[in-house]
Amino acid sequence: MSWEKEAEEIKRMRIAARAQGGKEAIEAQHAKGRLTIRERINSLLDTDSFQEQGRIAGSAERDEQGNITDFSPANYVTGLGTIKGRRVAVGGEDFTLKGGSPNAAGLRKSVFAEELASQYRVPLIRLLEGGGGSVAKGKGGGTVGSPAYEKPRFLSIAKLMGEVPVASAALGPVAGFPAARFAASHFSVMTRETAQLLIAGPALVDRALNIKITKEELGGANVHSRNAVAANIAKDELDAFAQIRAFLSYLPSNVWDLPARASSEDPTDRMEEELLSIVPKNRRLPFNMRKLVQMVMDVDSFFEMGKNYGRSLITGFARLDGQSIGVIANDCRIYAGAMGADAAQKVRRFIELCDTFHIPIVNFTDEPGFMIGPDSEKDGTIKFGTSAVAAAVMSVVPWATVIVKKAFGVAAAAHFSENGYVLAWPSAEMGPLPVEGGVAVAYRRQLAEAEEPEKLRAELEEQLAAQQSPFPRAESFSVHDIIDPRETRPALCQWVDWIQPQLESLKGPVSFSFRP
Repeated sequence: MSWEKEAEEIKRMRIAARAQGGKEAIEAQHAKGRLTIRERINSLLDTDSFQEQGRIAGSAERDEQGNITDFSPANYVTGLGTIKGRRVAVGGEDFTLKGGSPNAAGLRKSVFAEELASQYRVPLIRLLEGGGGSVAKGKGGGTVGSPAYEKPRFLSIAKLMGEVPVASAALGPVAGFPAARFAASHFSVMTRETAQLLIAGPALVDRALNIKITKEELGGANVHSRNAVAANIAKDELDAFAQIRAFLSYLPSNVWDLPARASSEDPTDRMEEELLSIVPKNRRLPFNMRKLVQMVMDVDSFFEMGKNYGRSLITGFARLDGQSIGVIANDCRIYAGAMGADAAQKVRRFIELCDTFHIPIVNFTDEPGFMIGPDSEKDGTIKFGTSAVAAAVMSVVPWATVIVKKAFGVAAAAHFSENGYVLAWPSAEMGPLPVEGGVAVAYRRQLAEAEEPEKLRAELEEQLAAQQSPFPRAESFSVHDIIDPRETRPALCQWVDWIQPQLESLKGPVSFSFRP
């Protein structure tokens, strides 16, 4: 006697599970320009590294002799694998079965994905495509609802964000609970042409609100790239996987660890000549902040997040001498770099992300202040801006601030932290108000009575601009140093070495107090 019959049964069930929804369903998925969940996992992970959990989870029908006559696999696939040898947890809906709407075993496996990442303290990657529950009538009576003692399903999702990096990709239509999972991520990316993210689909919107709208109009990439639901947009699925791999490369596996310091062949003493002239002498002319950041950081290491949301502020990761760095910078080509409500929320969340995973922050500052005007007041800019300032000044990771040009008003405080290292360029201007606004307010009557108001305005602005020079502040030791712009990379690489002993003490979970 042996267990050969049962072993063969396991083999048949595994084969049936790997068949997913069948040949026709897989062909239909491909016809829509989308991969299956198993193809996605194989494209994301190192070759042959996926270790699936619950390989025969599903629903089997048996005859009177106990032989399997039909088998429907769980429509959620999850397990462990590696990316460049580093272990991760991964999971996603199988859209070829019930359109990804969870069957009983699929639901259990989707809930288990968070538990898996938490148990092994590894990053979680979600590859999302499908809906939430169904109102289809079930068979018979039976129990309904969840047990009274069951923990809230969202609890593990929320807790996980304080433990390990979570990255989610929307790769097709995503609605209901999977859409909430997408939002509950440190990094979220959706494909431009094939993904839509919806609280509820067009049919429900039409029924509830009498609004006829397509899935793309309701929750396509153009919608969610501008509201911070999707941090980034990918041209296709392979690009989405590449972005997830890039994002995770800057982060540790969990909060009890530090990001791995990569080897770098970029010289720490590299000084780019172009930095000397990148900021125009004419104060009213803009410059390219992204180009500046790229010239200072390790070559080709800058990974931007949230480019289409809060566009006056730039956030992303980069490396300095191999060290993972969080980058915050103003884009003076958008509202002169002013901090609006959306930019403030973007910056606050990014600071909290860096604090959670112990990533030092470098600020390239060109801040004219909070965005002003009626729209700004309606948006509650002062509330969200103050929250960003609170996040900055209470940040626990090391900070370095390079005042490139403007640093004005309360908003400027969002670019500095306790014990931060502060450098200023010769182009830096600092004060309570930008010169133009200060002249307009303080000399309003004189300008109104002047025979040549524009001439007087120009003279006053020139006089006050001279008073905002960084040289007196450097001479008074109000900044740590004023530097030749070409010295920025060497100075920051030196700072990276200084902070190494501090990083070890940051390991472990971090908490935040109440913020406005």
